[in-house]
Amino acid sequence: MKNIRFLHIILLAALSMLLFACGGSGSDPEEADTSSEDTTTTETDSSTEDTTEEVTDESSGDRTQVRWFVGLGAGSDEPMFEPQEQVVADFNASQDEIELVLEIVDADQAYATLATQIAAGNAPDIVGPVGIRGRDFFRGAWLDLQPLIDAESYDLSDFDPALVEFYVDAAEGQLGLPFAIFPSFLSVNYDLFDEAGLEYPPMEYGAPYVNADGEEVAWDLDALRDVALLLTVDANGNDATSPDFDKDNIVQFGYYEQWTDFRGVATLFGPGSLVDDSGNAQVPDHWRDAAKWFYDAQWNDVFYPNGIYDASDIIAGNAFESGNVAMSHTHLWYHGCCIGNIDFTWNLAAVPANELTGAPTAKMHADTFGIMKSSDNPEAAWEVLKFFLGDNAEEMTNMYGGMPARLSLQDTYFETFAEGIANGDTINWQVVVDSMAYADNPNHESYMPSPQEANDRYNEFWSLLGQEPDRDVDADIDLLIEDLQAIYDAAGNE
Repeated sequence: MKNIRFLHIILLAALSMLLFACGGSGSDPEEADTSSEDTTTTETDSSTEDTTEEVTDESSGDRTQVRWFVGLGAGSDEPMFEPQEQVVADFNASQDEIELVLEIVDADQAYATLATQIAAGNAPDIVGPVGIRGRDFFRGAWLDLQPLIDAESYDLSDFDPALVEFYVDAAEGQLGLPFAIFPSFLSVNYDLFDEAGLEYPPMEYGAPYVNADGEEVAWDLDALRDVALLLTVDANGNDATSPDFDKDNIVQFGYYEQWTDFRGVATLFGPGSLVDDSGNAQVPDHWRDAAKWFYDAQWNDVFYPNGIYDASDIIAGNAFESGNVAMSHTHLWYHGCCIGNIDFTWNLAAVPANELTGAPTAKMHADTFGIMKSSDNPEAAWEVLKFFLGDNAEEMTNMYGGMPARLSLQDTYFETFAEGIANGDTINWQVVVDSMAYADNPNHESYMPSPQEANDRYNEFWSLLGQEPDRDVDADIDLLIEDLQAIYDAAGNE
């Protein structure tokens, strides 16, 4: 009954869910064929039939078979098939005890396929790449890697300790190790700062900001607000501190949170969760403060675009690229995909400190590989995982387009990454590396019961704050908690 209920919950959510973890998305189908014939491919458009592409070398009867499931994140698009097949071939040629078998599932169907396999007792051994959102969609299904790490004193010294801790779930253990990461930071339009005669935000964490009066102040949320007000300008050239400022005719904004949701926005004020330690709905006090701060930023201080401006040509669907936002909180993947049309000078800066910790919180997107708790061959799967994260880490992170979590690979990575980016050779990429130490834990994409319904409800709340200027934000938050609790309770009763 437990497996049936688990499958029922996953399938209901997966039908309407578009999840992504930096490079991919997923949702829906069925059990994969695990025969080991040479290069077998079975694909169909029907969600009720097998939709798994399986690639294997010729089966060797004395090898332990390890099934590698791809589809919850990057890797399910056809251009990725051949490179992943080569990884399988390289691993299988590297030793004679384990046979790695690749199973690729369409992203739209991967969540339901994996749920079906788990419920049927036919789960793969290793899954990935997968982000935190995808991992926590299958909460309780992952193996704690700590005993395997301890058994051989696996060397973690090439990873930032904060990033290793990032993959620790307080209830379930070390559910992954660092692989491909996408830290966040501020992207800064230098032309707009120059036009306003303002100093740029600090490029190093812990460095002060020199404000408009020439004073050194802590680079925190207060300093961010002060400079964002001066960088928010109306059509007549008045900034948001001027008594003549026209808030109904703004042409330039000081600050923006690029392409995220309420949980991502609130994390600027510190890590948190909409689920407390007992599984109940909550909005942590500092996230309540965040909601009110951003609400004021949209309707009172007006240095942040409200929903009306957000949908306008001022933002044009891509705030930082538009050239009309001075500072935008972005992830590394954004600069790999989405700033091809900029015609201004820009650079990167540190995320400001918040009052909760007295330090910054640079929300993190990160992919890894997980071993399923139900695996019959966890030690063999561990050998595969070490291959992915160790000697083959550079090749595989390049393959998936992520920044390698291994510190020793990062200098080479940025040399290559910068080549395809406007003035990339002048950018302060070190702040990306430094942001790893401030990753949010718990992560803003972490587990919630009934994740899609809960996601819809909190984003309804966030959207409402951007559309109406006279909200009682505390009352809206109280209602959000009440509604989330009902969603969580319903999920528990399924």
